[in-house]
Amino acid sequence: MPNQAAELASMHWQQDLLSSIEVGIVVIDKDYKVEVWNQFMENHSEIRPSQIAGNELFAHFPEVDELWFKRKCDPVFNMGTPAFIIWEQRPYVFKFGTSRPITSTSDFMYQNVTIFPLVSTSGSTERICILVYDVTDQAIAKKNIEGLNQRLQEVSRVDGLTGLFNRRYWQERFEREYKMAVRNKPDICAIMLDIDHFKKVNDTYGHHAGDLVIQRLAKLVKLATRETDITGRYGGEEFTIVLPDTNGETAKIVAERLRKLVYLDAVEYEDVQIKVTVSVGIAQYSAAYTTSTQWLEDADKALYTAKESGRNRVVVSS
Repeated sequence: MPNQAAELASMHWQQDLLSSIEVGIVVIDKDYKVEVWNQFMENHSEIRPSQIAGNELFAHFPEVDELWFKRKCDPVFNMGTPAFIIWEQRPYVFKFGTSRPITSTSDFMYQNVTIFPLVSTSGSTERICILVYDVTDQAIAKKNIEGLNQRLQEVSRVDGLTGLFNRRYWQERFEREYKMAVRNKPDICAIMLDIDHFKKVNDTYGHHAGDLVIQRLAKLVKLATRETDITGRYGGEEFTIVLPDTNGETAKIVAERLRKLVYLDAVEYEDVQIKVTVSVGIAQYSAAYTTSTQWLEDADKALYTAKESGRNRVVVSS
């Protein structure tokens, strides 16, 4: 009788421990049938121990990839080595709602999972224990930091007014393209373009109107170029473009298309239509260039020639 009382007392505190601990505890046998299902698992799954005990785990959780999960468990059963699943690899094993549905920004519980063997007195592993940790707060915090870092990186690369690359980052990309061109000798062109008589726009309509004109030109630049082209605001009303896999003749076609788009377009400002034109200079990469600066200077010289010869035109460097 005393032994029975001691055994009952032991079972009571063990059950109390399983119920109070804020970690999911699941014990399964080699047939993946559930033997232990603690309060944490019941609370988040709304499945009582009496409902799942003796049933195969996958029957209640069809979202668990059975083949993948068994591959994770096989070494635990056969070699007695623990297995770990972190949320970065797979956000969850059991699809539970978040523990704070009102304040949390996640629709589900991020989980870290540990699987370890339960070795019998004979030395064999007939059962394994699965521990489920709620790491939603840590996961969201890390994702927020990563998102913030990404946004900061984007801000450091992008011109705030136009959304194109800023001068510093465009220059980095241009230098990279130059080094690749030196090795591979591809057809690739650099373009510089400038808004004609832009000072007159600012003097007549004000700097806000000037900003609208620059923003509109940036949109037309994106419209006239490909996703693989590298577009940037070089400074003020001056823009730069790199056209990979493009010779001078094709680059001139692209530049003429952009020039015509700008010529036909207008910016609405305080019931006034502001029309502008652009001058464009193009330089195709040549093996004669010993620096990227020489290449860009040739595009700038071609732009200067376009300005000097009447503006609203495209000139290809010779």
